[in-house]
Amino acid sequence: MSTPANPYQPQFDALRQRAPALRQEDAAARRQRLRRLHDWLLRNREAIRQALFADFRKPPAETDVTEIWASQTEIKHASAQLGQWMKPRRVAAPLALLGTRSWVQVEPKGVVLIIAPWNYPFYLAVDPLVSAIAAGNAVVIKPAEQTPATSALLKRMADELFPPNEVLVIEGGKDEATELLRLPWNHIFFTGAPAIGKVVMRAAAEHLSSVTLELGGKSPAIVDATADLRDAAEKIVWGKFLNAGQTCVAPDYVLVQKAVADELVTELQAAIQRFYNPEGAGVEQSESFARIVNDHHFRRLQALLDDARHRGATFATGGATDARQRYLAPTLLTNVPPEALVWQEEIFGPLLPLRPFDTLPEAAAFVNAGLPPLAQYVFTQSRDNRRYLLDSIPAGGAAVNETIIHLAHPDLPFGGVGNSGLGKAHGYAGFLAFSNEKGVLRQRIGLTGIKTMYPPYTSQVKRFIGWLLKYL
Repeated sequence: MSTPANPYQPQFDALRQRAPALRQEDAAARRQRLRRLHDWLLRNREAIRQALFADFRKPPAETDVTEIWASQTEIKHASAQLGQWMKPRRVAAPLALLGTRSWVQVEPKGVVLIIAPWNYPFYLAVDPLVSAIAAGNAVVIKPAEQTPATSALLKRMADELFPPNEVLVIEGGKDEATELLRLPWNHIFFTGAPAIGKVVMRAAAEHLSSVTLELGGKSPAIVDATADLRDAAEKIVWGKFLNAGQTCVAPDYVLVQKAVADELVTELQAAIQRFYNPEGAGVEQSESFARIVNDHHFRRLQALLDDARHRGATFATGGATDARQRYLAPTLLTNVPPEALVWQEEIFGPLLPLRPFDTLPEAAAFVNAGLPPLAQYVFTQSRDNRRYLLDSIPAGGAAVNETIIHLAHPDLPFGGVGNSGLGKAHGYAGFLAFSNEKGVLRQRIGLTGIKTMYPPYTSQVKRFIGWLLKYL
């Protein structure tokens, strides 16, 4: 039985026909595209805010910082560095290849697919788009169907800024994504859950397409007895409850040294009140706290909450829910038994379990008993403790005495390790993700060089090869 024709084959073919011309363009032409994108963000700030608010009542200030400013930062950084990134990079010749010249030149991979997630549906579509444009590719973006207002806005953005054979947005759900994944992309950039990442990787294997997988995991925040507890609490609360906890690098749980565990809980409780209930009207009235994206995810989080309650966890604060508006209060859980579901899966919502520990090796062992996290947060004033925890726990990235913002540093490669991701993004790492690094060697005509080892393998040639093995 023959495979049915792909409904997106004509668009894909148009992109593939355009790709060779994009490959030849210089840095100035690529910068011009990035400038148009940057200016569009400025003109459409209110439209972006409205789309995110419509999708899950995201506070406009959070949209400004996490969706618009973060995108602008990536655009500005790529534009400033693009000329340097595109230059061939000279590499020295080893003694055995003396007389040759070598360099690495980058070239675009060609036609690439970006599959964006729902939790930061604008930024996590635009950020890889910036890298793909900077690298000189033709691009298709598949936005998340769970955030339809933002998906429609991304389509309008692409339609207004780019010809459809350069950048194209294709909306839809699982069926559309499945058809897109059947096409022979030169690279696929996926952000989402590990389970779907495996589906993407299997589809990519059919065409040997390269992939970048930005996934997730249970990212720990580890607080030792030397930490500034008020500072740590504020940063953990911000990082965890930003976007109502629907952040891939949010602290998933807290490990705290027993000597300061009670004090940290008190500081976390106080920080939640300062951030989301300063007038005492209730967090549900706060305009600074988002909602869960849809009913499916709300029910999933409600099940985690009910399971923790059923197993005897203590609610240090929070626990309130309202299904009608998909509201789930910022919730701190203590005395959570090890069999509770919040320890078994990534939470991806405003539930924060805490677990005390005695020694740093105990904390490291707890984290390492699970899959490698996307992020690791260490709160300490001890250099030795910092080094131990960073060296003992594999993670995609890390921040010390901070949460989340390592993601915004354009010169830091961002990505996971193992189950939390494959490949890196942002800045130069993102540029390279959408590029092929071509190694080039040039030999001067007339030099003997390697010819001294050509057949026939006479005794003289064998002696030369022996000398090569011994000294070079």
